[in-house]
Amino acid sequence: MQNKNNNQNFTTGFHFLRVGLAITFLWIGVLIFKNPEAWGGYLQPWAAGLLPIPLSQAMIGTAILDIVIGAFLLVDFLPWLAAFVGAIHILIVLAVSGITDITVRDIGLLVAALAIMIDSLPQSVIRRIIFLKKLKPETN
Repeated sequence: MQNKNNNQNFTTGFHFLRVGLAITFLWIGVLIFKNPEAWGGYLQPWAAGLLPIPLSQAMIGTAILDIVIGAFLLVDFLPWLAAFVGAIHILIVLAVSGITDITVRDIGLLVAALAIMIDSLPQSVIRRIIFLKKLKPETN
């Protein structure tokens, strides 16, 4: 199967990974919506103290973000952008939740999001990255 954006051949494994990550983001978003206070408990106290809004509102915002990321991935709409935002989101989760029993799972989700982002980058974005790299003067 080819992606319309960059004519890359995607394997069945790529689609399984994309759909699996989409379902994960959607499911977590729904769970957070159902009980935002419980999910706020994963936040380290120092991070919760930095929030300019109540913790439950921040968690509802997180739920909305998770659902949007999951929906974009599920319908294959801008999967590179959804995966990029998802990867940034997971990095923030790792930073503010500390090392716990589920850290390894979050690292796996981060790597999956990065793989989807890299494999689905449109050629126009890749060309810009390469062009910018060529513009940098070499320093020896």
